[in-house]
Amino acid sequence: MRELHRKLGEMEYDGLITGLNPPVHVDGGTIAKPSEAAVLKRGTLLGKDSGTGMLSVYDGSTTPHGILCDDIEIGDDADAEIPVVIYTAGCFDPEKVTAAEGYVLTEEDKDKLRTYSIIFKAASSAQ
Repeated sequence: MRELHRKLGEMEYDGLITGLNPPVHVDGGTIAKPSEAAVLKRGTLLGKDSGTGMLSVYDGSTTPHGILCDDIEIGDDADAEIPVVIYTAGCFDPEKVTAAEGYVLTEEDKDKLRTYSIIFKAASSAQ
């Protein structure tokens, strides 16, 4: 019973998740190794290739599928397929979600994500 009061860790609020509805759902996926080393940040939108089922940073050419849960570093020595943890449902701040460099999420993208219970709602500025 002594362990009930022990501190297990810390979490710093980063504003990515902005609501409780729809509930956050976490799942796994596999990213295909990019052509060069990369660091993918928490909040990166990933798309799923319908042919291979592999995930990649969303650029409009695949089906939007989920949002990366944690930062990952993919080095030159990484395997061809990298397992990742993604959010497949939840309420997220659109300012914290990123896609491929130079790509801006469209309303059509947001509509597709809404069908998977991924919605966007700006975080309240009130503390």
